[in-house]
Amino acid sequence: MRARDLPPGYPAEWREAVSHPFLESVRDGSLPAGAFESWLAQDYRFVADLLVFQARLLARSPRPDQAVLAGGLVAVEAELGWFEEKAGERALGLDAPFLPATGAYRDFLAGLENEPYPVAITALWALEEVYLESWRGAAPGHPDYREFVEHWTTPEFADYVAGLEDSADAALRDAGEEERERAAAAFLKVCRLERDFWQMAWLGGGR
Repeated sequence: MRARDLPPGYPAEWREAVSHPFLESVRDGSLPAGAFESWLAQDYRFVADLLVFQARLLARSPRPDQAVLAGGLVAVEAELGWFEEKAGERALGLDAPFLPATGAYRDFLAGLENEPYPVAITALWALEEVYLESWRGAAPGHPDYREFVEHWTTPEFADYVAGLEDSADAALRDAGEEERERAAAAFLKVCRLERDFWQMAWLGGGR
C-alpha cells in the first residue's frame, strides 16, 4: 500500500474532505458573515496542537524522515505567527474556546502518539494533503480571501506534502498488515475530521 493509493481507494470520503460549501464560498466570496473568522480561530487552535504532535513524532522518526519533519516543524511554528499577524489585521481574538470538531481533532492527534510510526506518519501526510487539495479547489479565491488561498497552495507547501508522502510510503512498505490497516483507518478518520471542520465553520460553530 502507498499513501497515494488511499484517496482513490476511498473516493466518497476523500471528496467530502476536500470539497465543501465553505471552500466554494471562499472561492466566490459568498461566505456567511463571521464564518471565515470562526474557522481561522479554530484552525489556529488546531495548528498549535499539530505543532506538539509533530514535535513528538520527530522525536521517534527514523533518520531518513528527520529532515522533512524538522522542516515541517519550523514551518508550523511560523504558521502560528502568521495566523497571529492576520488575526491582528482583522481585530480577531484567537483565544476562542475549542469547538467540538477542533476538540475531536486534538483528541485524534493525541491518540496518534500511541500508534505505530507508519500510522502516525500516514495520518500527518493525509491531513496536509487534504489541506493542500482543499485550498487548491478554492483557488484563486475571492479577493477577500485570496492571500489565504495563495498562502496554502505555494509550491513550497506542495513540496513538503510530497516529502511526507515519500516518508509515509517508506514506512508503509516496511509495515505489517495490521499497521497498514490502522494507517488506512487513520486516513479515513482524517477525512471525517476535515469534513466536520469545514462544516463547523460553515454553520458558525453549530457542530
